[in-house]
Amino acid sequence: MEFTIKSGSPEKQRSACVVVGVFDNRKPSLSAELIDRASGGYISEIIRRGDMEGKLGSTLLLHNVRGTLADRVLLVGLGKERDFREREFRTAMRSAVHLLNETGSYEAVIYLTEEKVKRREVAWRVEHAVVVAMEAVYRFDEMKSQPAEVRRPLRKLTLSVPQRSDLTAGEAAAARGLAMAHGMNLTRDLGNLPGNVCTPTYLAERAQALAKELGFTCQVLDRPQLEELKMGSFLSVTAGSDQPPKFIVLEYSGAGKKQKPMVLVGKGITFDTGGISLKPGQDMDHMKYDMCGAASVIGTFRAVAELKAKINLVGLIAACENMPSGRATKPGDIVRSMSGQTIEVLNTDAEGRLILCDALTYAERFEPAAVVDIATLTGAMVVALGHIACGVFSNNEGLARALVAAGEEAFDRAWQMPLWEDYHDSLSSNFADFANIGNRAAGSVTAACFLSKFTKKYDWAHLDIAGIAWKEGKEKGATGRPVPLLATWLLAQETAG
Repeated sequence: MEFTIKSGSPEKQRSACVVVGVFDNRKPSLSAELIDRASGGYISEIIRRGDMEGKLGSTLLLHNVRGTLADRVLLVGLGKERDFREREFRTAMRSAVHLLNETGSYEAVIYLTEEKVKRREVAWRVEHAVVVAMEAVYRFDEMKSQPAEVRRPLRKLTLSVPQRSDLTAGEAAAARGLAMAHGMNLTRDLGNLPGNVCTPTYLAERAQALAKELGFTCQVLDRPQLEELKMGSFLSVTAGSDQPPKFIVLEYSGAGKKQKPMVLVGKGITFDTGGISLKPGQDMDHMKYDMCGAASVIGTFRAVAELKAKINLVGLIAACENMPSGRATKPGDIVRSMSGQTIEVLNTDAEGRLILCDALTYAERFEPAAVVDIATLTGAMVVALGHIACGVFSNNEGLARALVAAGEEAFDRAWQMPLWEDYHDSLSSNFADFANIGNRAAGSVTAACFLSKFTKKYDWAHLDIAGIAWKEGKEKGATGRPVPLLATWLLAQETAG
C-alpha cells in the first residue's frame, strides 16, 4: 500500500473517501465539523438522528455529501474524547481501514491522524496509522489454490496532518511505520507457513534471499560446523529429526566498526512435537509457530535494513525440528553445551532453552553491546500475562527498562519479570551441572534462569513471546510481534549513538 502525507481541509479533498471522526455523545471532531459546515449541517443531522453516536470503532459510510469533493465520507466513532489514547486511536484506524478495504474505496484521505492522542505527537500518530493500516489489510493466502479476491482493494492512503510544518516529520514517520509493517508482514508470513514448507532449510534460504536483497550478510552453519563448535545442546534437540539443523548468522553494518553490535537471538523450532515428551494431539498444529522468535529476528532485520539505520546488528537463529524417533534425545539424557556446562534433559519438550543456550554462548564472539533473545518459550508465560504483553527478563535493569519503554512507544507491550537467584534452586541436578526444567511453579522464570547461566559475559534480556506471537480462533495466525518493540528499541540506539 502507498502512503502520502498531506495538510488541507477535508471538504476540499478529491478522493474516493474522506475519513473523519465523531466522539462519544455525538460530538463531531474538528474535521467532521468542517465537512458539516460545507454540507449545510448534513453531518449534524446524521448525528442528531442517532445514526452515528461516536461509539469507539463504529462506522457510517455516506455517499455524495453535498459541499464536498469526495465520493464518500466515512464517519468513525472515536469513543470518549477524554479517554482518546493509544488503544482508542489504533482501534479507530483499524475499523476505518477494514471498511475501506471492503467497500471498494481503492484510496482515501484519513483525518484521524489530526486527532490529539494524549502524550503522543503527530509523528507517533502517523507511524501507528501506517502500521495499523498494513495490519488491517494483511492476508495470508499463499497456500490456497484459489485465493479470495478483494474487489478494488485499498491501494493508497493519504494521512492528514494539522499543519504544513508537520509534513516533514510525518513523511519520516510514515517511512518508519512502513518499514516496521514490512518486517511484521514477513514475520507473519514465515509464522503462518506450515511446518512441511517452513523447514530449517527454508528459513535459512529466506534469510539469505533477504540479505542479498537489502545488502547485509548471511552465513548458514550446517551440522558438521555445529559439531565442530561443540553445540551439543542444540544438536540434542534435532537428533530425532530428518530435517538438517541450520544456524543462521545475520550481520548488518550501519555504523562504524568501533560501535559494538546489538545481537538478536531467535528460537527457530520450525515444528515442535515435544520430542519423546510428546505433546497432546489437540492444537499441536499451533507448534508451527514455535519459530516465531526466529521469524521476528528476520522481520526486524528487514525493518532496520529498509530504514538504513545507523547501528550495527547481529542476528543468530538456531533452527531445527523437535521430533520423536529412535535417535531422539530421551528424558534423563545428559548433554554438554557449547559453554562446557552439562545439562540433564528431564523433559524434551523444554527444548527451546536447549538451542538458545548454545546460540547465547556463540554471541560472545561479537563482544556485543547487548543481547536480546526472543522465544516462544513457555506456556507459563501465557498463564502469567495472557495474550497482551510479552515477558522481559534481564540481567541489566537499564536494558529491561529500555525494552519495556520501547514496547510502550510501539504499543507492542512488555512487562518485566523477576530473575532472582532464589529461583535457580529448582534447576538443581544430582547428575549434571543443572537440569533443563524446574518444578511447575514459576515456569517462565525458571526457564529464564536457565538461559541466564549462559549470559554472564554481557548485558542480556530474554523476551518470552509465547502469549503474543500468534492468535487463536477466528483471527488465527501469526501477529508479527515483537517486531515493533525490537525495531523501536534499536532505532532509539541510533539516536543515542
